[in-house]
Amino acid sequence: MFDIIVKNGLWFDGTGSDPVRADLGVRNGRVAAVSVLPLDEDGCPEVVDATGKWVIPGFVDMHTHYDAEVLLDPGLRESVRHGVTTAVLGCCSMSTVFSTPDDAADLFSRVEAVPRQFVVKALQDQKTWENADGYVKALDSLPLGPNVSSFVGHSDLRAAVMGLGRATNNWVLPTRKELAKMAELLNEALDAGMLGLSGMDTPLDKIDGGEHRSRALPSTYAWWHERFRLISVLRKRGRVLQSAPNAMNPPSALLFFVASSAWLWRKPAVPVSLLMAADSEGAPLAQLAIRGLAWLGNLLFRAKVKFQHLPVPFELYSDGIDLPVFEGFNAGAAALHVKDQIQRNELMSDEEYRKKFRRAGSLMERIPALKKMLYDTEIVECPDQSVIGKSFGQLADERGVNPADAFLDVLVEHGERNVRWRITVANVRSKQLDAMAKDRNLQLGFSDAGAHLRNMAFYNFHLRFLKRMHDRVLEGAPVLSLGEAVHRLTGELGEFFGLDAGFLRLGDRADFVVVNPAGLDDSLAEYHEAEVPFFGGLSRMVRRNDNAVSVTAVGGSIVWRDGEFVPGYGADKQTGRYLRAGAKA
Repeated sequence: MFDIIVKNGLWFDGTGSDPVRADLGVRNGRVAAVSVLPLDEDGCPEVVDATGKWVIPGFVDMHTHYDAEVLLDPGLRESVRHGVTTAVLGCCSMSTVFSTPDDAADLFSRVEAVPRQFVVKALQDQKTWENADGYVKALDSLPLGPNVSSFVGHSDLRAAVMGLGRATNNWVLPTRKELAKMAELLNEALDAGMLGLSGMDTPLDKIDGGEHRSRALPSTYAWWHERFRLISVLRKRGRVLQSAPNAMNPPSALLFFVASSAWLWRKPAVPVSLLMAADSEGAPLAQLAIRGLAWLGNLLFRAKVKFQHLPVPFELYSDGIDLPVFEGFNAGAAALHVKDQIQRNELMSDEEYRKKFRRAGSLMERIPALKKMLYDTEIVECPDQSVIGKSFGQLADERGVNPADAFLDVLVEHGERNVRWRITVANVRSKQLDAMAKDRNLQLGFSDAGAHLRNMAFYNFHLRFLKRMHDRVLEGAPVLSLGEAVHRLTGELGEFFGLDAGFLRLGDRADFVVVNPAGLDDSLAEYHEAEVPFFGGLSRMVRRNDNAVSVTAVGGSIVWRDGEFVPGYGADKQTGRYLRAGAKA
């Protein structure tokens, strides 16, 4: 007997092979049979007819920030409804393993644009763990919808060992004892089954709270001797480093190839996953430079460095100035430093402040990629209906002012929270996106799911990528075969991170998605908003099309079917597990 039979579907195994029409039998959470002949349905309680549909491994989302949300809503519904069955937490140096609830919230909330009070409360109410093993067990005891795995964050380690104040002080280095303690805690995290270490080298992101507000994340203060010490732990254990090069110092990216190198260290290469590769019209050669660096660096150093790439248009929205990109220059960061909206409006009205903002604007105008952002932002919500649909650049031309002044004028005139705007900053040129889709030095991911709730929505990017690859096949100009496209979103990532995920072969975990190719249409990119009850009713920006995914199953249990979650999902039943690194079937 089988617990589930999925019949008549086009089956993708996640290896990149071409699909085959076959029936799948699931028993005890694993794939127990794959047959080109019909399976015996006698006594099977769940039979899914997948005629005309694809049966594929559940998607792996390798870059999320669900660290707080998983405690408040373990179903992680916005990802699972789009076919994600494994989500990776603890990215970009931020995790909630070792630091106090207040410090963890300071690290997380402003960077990832999630309301701080709810992060603090979630951790205060539910943090029962005192170490990495306790953290893993705590997550594994939740009524998880999808599987989760996680990195331990370098900023989390530094804050816990050094204190947040010392960890964000340019004049302080960790003592030998503190450095040894960080290495010890990292080893404990790897013993518990965590994926590896996440870091951050770019100082653009700022911490929240009061005492140390607007300092950069602790990981950015580390010298490379500290990073090499921690990476040596990863090398011994065969685990992964996730990080981002310093955007203000691009040559620093070379150090990640040095850190990964098998040739220099005479030991196996450390897998490294870096932010990020994108195609910007304002900087058309940037993606070529990143891809060339990855190819040459991996070849020369015998390294294993991949750059994360979001394979859909990178569209950003913002309410007023609350967008992390403004952290990149002093005037923008100064406004974001002010929490009170009235005081922030007063600051943006001040002529001295405006001079600084204009100077930054003038600098931005000389940089093509930033000029596009400053000039082309489209206003989508405003009390003044006459400006909706216009860009700040158009308003500047009409009013005869600097675009920076036009931007600040609208925010001050109508109240910052009442003005919403959008801009697409990258990934719109089809030819370049197709080339990046085929580049094996790039990984398809960086959804940032669970973060930037009002800024961006890439929860369903896997489906949007499949649509584009399917469209190319139908046009007679394939970029990747459908089997290869599925592999890039599933098995390729499972293998890289050492997870029991991403494949749908005999004996593999029965994490699968039934996709209706007829539902892979333009509605996948449509803008919607959804209330988030556990974040105080905040309206989250989403993109939804419930016609594309007919069924999502995790651990041999169907959790989403025909546009609805099953009763008790994420509350009374556990379908997902904490997937420990290296614990392959």
